[in-house]
Amino acid sequence: MNREHHYKATIHWTGNKGTGTDNYRNYERSHTIEIENKSPIEGSSDPAFRGDKTKHNPEELFLSSLSSCHMLWYLHFCAEDGIIVTDYTDEATGIMTETPDGSGHFTSVTLHPTVTVAEESMIERAKELHHKANQFCFIANSVNFPVQHIPVVLIK
Repeated sequence: MNREHHYKATIHWTGNKGTGTDNYRNYERSHTIEIENKSPIEGSSDPAFRGDKTKHNPEELFLSSLSSCHMLWYLHFCAEDGIIVTDYTDEATGIMTETPDGSGHFTSVTLHPTVTVAEESMIERAKELHHKANQFCFIANSVNFPVQHIPVVLIK
């Protein structure tokens, strides 16, 4: 039987400069992302779309979700497999293509995790487990393009 997990987020637009959306240039794209019992996230659109570069934009959060989901599954499988990870950093990259009508979509995401393991004997299996993590990642399973990963595994 499939289990369902439900999520809720409240997005509140904070960019009304007094005249609402009476003109494309007269409002800010600023908003807050609120999830119960968690710190709010200040958001905006990408600066290419008149957004505030000091705030998180949906594209960055999307990329971060893919990277975070992969990491969490990866750490889970390493723990199950006896691979001792002592450090994990991912420099994730993504490409979004904007179409002539102004819409767009992500065409690729590549994860670049650098993983440190406790022993040299763990390196090969540590590399292999990225494939399994990719297969199980809830977010990667929800997108319409492949999520690539190019891991580097080091020893402590």
